Amino acid sequence: MVNKDEILLVIGGSDAGISAALKAKELKPNLKVQVLLADEFPNLSICGLPYAVSGEVENWHSLAHRSLKELEDTGIEFHMNTVVKKIQSREHFVVARLNDDTIQKYYYDKLVVATGAVPKLDSLAGLNLKRIEQKNSRIHVLHTMDDYFAIESELTSNSIKNIAIVGAGYIGIEMAEALQRRQLNVTIFQRGSEVLSTVDPDLGKIIHKKLVSNGIKVLTDLTVSEIKENKTTVDIIGTDMRENNNVFSFDLALIVIGVKPNTDILVEAGAKTGVNGAIKVDNYMQTTLPDIWAAGDLVETKHLLLDWTYLPLGTTSHKQGRIAGFNVAGVPRSYKGSIGTQVLKVYDLVVARTGLLEKEAMNVGFTPLTVTTDVDDHKAYFPGSNRIKIKLTGDENTGKLLGAQLVGKYGSEVAKRNDIFATAIYNDMTVSNINDLDLSYSPPVGSPWDAIQLAAQNWEKNAFKK
Repeated sequence: MVNKDEILLVIGGSDAGISAALKAKELKPNLKVQVLLADEFPNLSICGLPYAVSGEVENWHSLAHRSLKELEDTGIEFHMNTVVKKIQSREHFVVARLNDDTIQKYYYDKLVVATGAVPKLDSLAGLNLKRIEQKNSRIHVLHTMDDYFAIESELTSNSIKNIAIVGAGYIGIEMAEALQRRQLNVTIFQRGSEVLSTVDPDLGKIIHKKLVSNGIKVLTDLTVSEIKENKTTVDIIGTDMRENNNVFSFDLALIVIGVKPNTDILVEAGAKTGVNGAIKVDNYMQTTLPDIWAAGDLVETKHLLLDWTYLPLGTTSHKQGRIAGFNVAGVPRSYKGSIGTQVLKVYDLVVARTGLLEKEAMNVGFTPLTVTTDVDDHKAYFPGSNRIKIKLTGDENTGKLLGAQLVGKYGSEVAKRNDIFATAIYNDMTVSNINDLDLSYSPPVGSPWDAIQLAAQNWEKNAFKK
């Protein structure tokens, strides 16, 4: 009697899917691992696409975390241009459409679904992905390599000068800079009062000014309700705070107003959903269906301060995929949770956050106090020092550190200082505990009391006044 190889099937070849496949194969070399991709670009950094658009990354192939050969050398099989249409969970197989439109079944013993997210377009009248994916459309999203190729084709083959970006989050701001670097006229539309709503408005205002100073037009408090594509132009129709309708014409429009979980095949198979319609998973990334795990932008995320939430981030996807890989290989490992650590470079500025904003902390029952400190990134007597703005949020009753927001010059270690706050929150530290950390010091790079410790001391001072 011949023993059948155990099969792990992975749907999706981006961050979570590749992480799961690699870890499972590493832990269980005899496991047959097959990855089904909807395209032919495994393990590419989609987060790096704006830098390919700007030309800072000269060759998009450089965005690959690993080459296909490196991946295949691990023993993992890749099936490209294979779109899974249905999961038969009882029978343990999936039905997929191949590039030539033939239908094929893939059987599995264990399944990891890592289909990620799709662009959110619901609020825009008459707009959907199928329409955007039509050839020669002047309306674009930026979520896949095909999206990148379509934008590049437009920029290089047509006389594009004026571009609208709807949405002023991370991708919207990165793309605004990328396109401006190509000498294009860029206008950002933002529904809220300030750009980058993931940080407080006063920090968003700093980013706003940086964009404007580099020639980018920023329109806030304007809700885009409809986008009309004409023969040679795209009309953006928006309502301002006075409820006046405004019409703006551009050569091309990029829509980056967020994403939603890509859950259709799992929902149709009977998997339960939770926050924002994301797939429910346990701490081991297992869904409510037998022998099926899920990870990445399609699942709920355990948050150390918020319980369960929807928080699509590349870092989270890598971690969740790795955890799924451990568990399908029979090595129990739980996902400890996220705290929403994020960072963005905007020209010569870096803005970062971790944990909760004050309004978020209040919504979950804390008594938050937020204190802002402006402090040098290293000793001012050494040339080249710059100020960092640090906003700390802690609980007034317990002193527990709840969140941090920072903005400063690129090169001022803003991201790594934010990471110290992230580590502190992860380990349930108080704001005052920050002062006990033994941090490195030399005048060109820091101070005896690091910038983050001076911010912590300022928070304590204000807390004691209360």
